[in-house]
Amino acid sequence: MVATAKPSRLVVVTETYPPEINGVANTMHQLVTGLERLGHRIVLVRPRQSGERLGLSLPPSQNNSGTAQFLVPGLPIPGYSGLRFGLPVGGRLLAHWKQWNPQAVYIATQGPLGRAALSCARQLGIPALTGFHTQFHQYSRYYGLGLLMRPIVKSLRRFHNRANATLVPTKALQVELAQAGFENLRVFSRGVDTNLFSPTRRCNAQRRAWGCEQQSIAVLYVGRLAAEKNIALAFAAFATIAATGSDCKFILVGDGPERERLARQHPDYVFTGARVGQALATQYASADLFLFPSLTETFGNVVPEAMASGLPVIAFDYAAARQHIRSGENGIVVPVDDRDAFIKEAVDLARNPARLRDIGQAARQSAAAMDWEHVIRDLEQDILALVEQKATAEKTDACLVATSN
Repeated sequence: MVATAKPSRLVVVTETYPPEINGVANTMHQLVTGLERLGHRIVLVRPRQSGERLGLSLPPSQNNSGTAQFLVPGLPIPGYSGLRFGLPVGGRLLAHWKQWNPQAVYIATQGPLGRAALSCARQLGIPALTGFHTQFHQYSRYYGLGLLMRPIVKSLRRFHNRANATLVPTKALQVELAQAGFENLRVFSRGVDTNLFSPTRRCNAQRRAWGCEQQSIAVLYVGRLAAEKNIALAFAAFATIAATGSDCKFILVGDGPERERLARQHPDYVFTGARVGQALATQYASADLFLFPSLTETFGNVVPEAMASGLPVIAFDYAAARQHIRSGENGIVVPVDDRDAFIKEAVDLARNPARLRDIGQAARQSAAAMDWEHVIRDLEQDILALVEQKATAEKTDACLVATSN
């Protein structure tokens, strides 16, 4: 059954949000602004950032749509400057939710704040959806903590199975998690802003700033500079490209705990730091080849961003790459964890400018179908369905009570 009645009060809980720079923060911004455009009144619960005051600000009016923010205390995440995790302020959430009476809660993160929010929603009988945005269990392999993978999966499963539904970004991940015992899984995909990320933003001045000539191959990586992103493979692939004698330059856009060390080791590479908005879009469009070596993504927003920018993407066959890339046509995917195949495809593509151009053009055409509007409307239907289920259950209970009397 397709839900039709719109709830007016939604709570979104996340431990990361712009101006923080990461895929989850970007997705949450699209989710909140998209639902707001559809007329929903939203309270965004998140840790306060530098210079912000705790508590509720800009509360929604009684008649108009809009987003209030309920800012809670947080602590820095070691090794990730600027990121914080929220503290488990269950008492504050209960007090606010009892007064505001939200009709549904979406919880994006599984930290202390997210866990407290789920407990509060269950206590008050509010339908709750959780989002599986980060593969924390996969991170353990990159930090010498492989023995913790199984208990991490168990903890994540226990958390998500307490919700009414868990949203995942791809059908492949839905199948994987279902096999691991996760329940009530639904697909909430991702979109891309094709007006922002576009080949029209290609900039010769930007290429000159990188040290690229017109015929140079600008090889791009965008993402966190951290071990769990498997960036060592991107470095190996570029080194092999350079060893063939190709006129090439490696540009790395992003920040993270590995940046300082990598910049010292590779002074001839371009480390731009984090970029957002038009500055980020210009980086994409001005490059020629995009390397995405990560094996720990639930989706990988950078893949559709690169495709929309007209870049050929080389990635492993999973997550966003599996969903959107037809290998050899609008990008290249290789078997998961096949390092040799990844490097070989990178070298072959870098040495074939005509194929680079053709695949990039096809990637841009494919991105036209990845708009956020349809994604947000699908999410809205999932939320509305849960609200209707609760309303139906309450009516049934009321009828049973009436007939028993």
